[in-house]
Amino acid sequence: MDTKIFAGSPYPLGATYDGKGVNFSIYAENAEGVDLCLFNKSEEDAKPLKIRIKERTHQVWHVYVPNIGPGQLYGYRVYGPYDPENGHRFNPHKLLIDPYAKAIAGTLQWDDSLFGYEVGHPEKDLSFSSQDSASYLPKCVVVDQSFDWEGDKPLRTPLHKSVIYEMQVKGFTQLHPDIPREMRGSYSALAHPTTISYLQALGVTAIELMPIHHFITDWHLQEKGLTNYWGYNTIGFFAPDVRYASKGIQGQQVNEFKEMVKTLHQAGIEVILDVVYNHTGEGNEMGPTLSFRGIDNAAYYRLTEDCRYYMDYTGTGNTLNARLPNVLRLIMDSLRYWILEMHVDGFRFDLASALARELHEVDKLSSFFDVIHQDPVISQVKLIAEPWDIGEGGYQVGKFPPGWAEWNGKYRDCIRDYWIGADSMLGEFADRLTGSSDLYQDDYRKPTASINFVTAHDGFTLHDLVSYNEKHNEANGEDNNDGDSHNRSWNCGAEGPTDDEEINRLRARQKRNLLTTLFLSQGVPMLVAGDEFGRTQQGNNNAYCQDNEISWLDWAGKDESLLNFTQQLIALRRDHPIFCRRKWFQGIPIKGIGLEDIAWFLPDGVEMDDSHWDHDFARSLAVFLNGHGIRSLDDDGSKIVDQSFYIMFNAYWEPINYTLPAKKYSARWVKILDTTLETIGAHEEVDAEASMTLQGRSIVVLMSAS
Repeated sequence: MDTKIFAGSPYPLGATYDGKGVNFSIYAENAEGVDLCLFNKSEEDAKPLKIRIKERTHQVWHVYVPNIGPGQLYGYRVYGPYDPENGHRFNPHKLLIDPYAKAIAGTLQWDDSLFGYEVGHPEKDLSFSSQDSASYLPKCVVVDQSFDWEGDKPLRTPLHKSVIYEMQVKGFTQLHPDIPREMRGSYSALAHPTTISYLQALGVTAIELMPIHHFITDWHLQEKGLTNYWGYNTIGFFAPDVRYASKGIQGQQVNEFKEMVKTLHQAGIEVILDVVYNHTGEGNEMGPTLSFRGIDNAAYYRLTEDCRYYMDYTGTGNTLNARLPNVLRLIMDSLRYWILEMHVDGFRFDLASALARELHEVDKLSSFFDVIHQDPVISQVKLIAEPWDIGEGGYQVGKFPPGWAEWNGKYRDCIRDYWIGADSMLGEFADRLTGSSDLYQDDYRKPTASINFVTAHDGFTLHDLVSYNEKHNEANGEDNNDGDSHNRSWNCGAEGPTDDEEINRLRARQKRNLLTTLFLSQGVPMLVAGDEFGRTQQGNNNAYCQDNEISWLDWAGKDESLLNFTQQLIALRRDHPIFCRRKWFQGIPIKGIGLEDIAWFLPDGVEMDDSHWDHDFARSLAVFLNGHGIRSLDDDGSKIVDQSFYIMFNAYWEPINYTLPAKKYSARWVKILDTTLETIGAHEEVDAEASMTLQGRSIVVLMSAS
């Protein structure tokens, strides 16, 4: 290898190939020296070429190495004080992953040498390890960013027309019989025609991928024979994880990911990434030294007053310090990279409140939000917050700034409570159904600020929500002590699988009730992969470590009836703009019609007044949605008009008689949906003021016939 080197440039950070060589650049503010280590991939036993980086511009160390290119393996060693009590944990015996690495070849192989201290030493992390870790750390890879996108452009599907589908890359296709075995569980499998056809038939507009940034599996999980299946343990914010690569791991995973995005875009499906910028996989002070900790611990992490320890707002042992300019730059550079180079359409930010913390309190005007708001690239994609962390004051549902949508945890809790018959106010149910104006309207946000969901990856699946009262996490190896014990679930009369047909019919109806409520609510619906056909995790509500049949989608056992119902339900939402309004309901008469855009009714057909909303025992109500009251214009400037709908909800366990409203709302109605039935479509016509009987725990949807 030609060892001639040049000064290079401090920017861009990372490893940048220009056709003749590679520029390497790394931020290490408190470091006293940096070595670039180049590894020969064809000679695994050969010693790496070590290049001392002599050029430093401000806090950035840089060097240019000619005559190397894509596929080159590399890592860093960084010199400085090993002084944990003052926040410094430099140890040149530890090979380190470049925070800006675009690809990482392989996965971590656990060994004591990966720790900056001597494992088992009585002084714990205050001791110093001189063991070399290079043999056990995956190497960074130089990549060629050129790619033929064939004119691919952002789809920019409006949020009010979006249906988000949360999935895990591997689990979605790992058991799919129509996808080649060697391709299953990969990025390529998500671009396979079978997958594309399924997503299009289902009717979703975007897939939200659980973390695909390169992550690590904790040692304690590996010792139990488990793994970090969900991926919330990032160590490389620019690198697509190799576990989902089917075409090679020395840079090929980058193009495989791009091919997936391009193919999904051609099918009209956006790609949203679940990203974890709040912490890294290095854990607390007793964790390994893999990247940030060894590069410059104090310049990346939030430390306590005693700088030996980490602020932990995430439950993972550490929190990245988004107050610092270099960390903000890392996050923004990563986001821009995934938008501009990888063509993704948006992000869901895990534990986003942790990013918003300035000193201790969550501050929605923090520098993190300021920088995103002014960025001409990042501000234009879909930005979704998980609006909580585990720290004090971390529950921030409804408090993120304009431009952000939020996972609406209050929607999830309210809808679950309503359908299991818990004591909850009808007023809150109405708020959640109509977009949660109580949470978002005061900040000039729209109903699309609410990402509505009944289930997510974390917790019970939809099937398990109606099949289990208690969590069953024994397979996780923590004596069933992990996971939330308050699930707002109901097993309908038996715990787990049963041969009781009456219970199974009730469970099927409850699933249809929950799905119908979700897709007819204002806001943006999010469906978890497999819920549309009854996927079960056997009662495990914390399957983060289950990379097996517990988590993988069981395509052979899917409930075709429920799948068909869900497809029809999504199509109903798509075809009727009344269910995906861009603006809030106003509750005032429409000019020239004299009817409000929305009205609420008791089962006897009488409009509800203020006194009815505070009842925590009421289970039954109806809502009128006026198709002439949408108050929005279509893309061509024409007024959006739809048919009117009358939706009757009966969460009571016995049948209830409903009287339809007066003729002014509609002289005649068509029943198009009844959750006691397995299909959606025109069933029968009924006149205004007619009486209808709703079965216990059911929904009936009527559409105006004229």
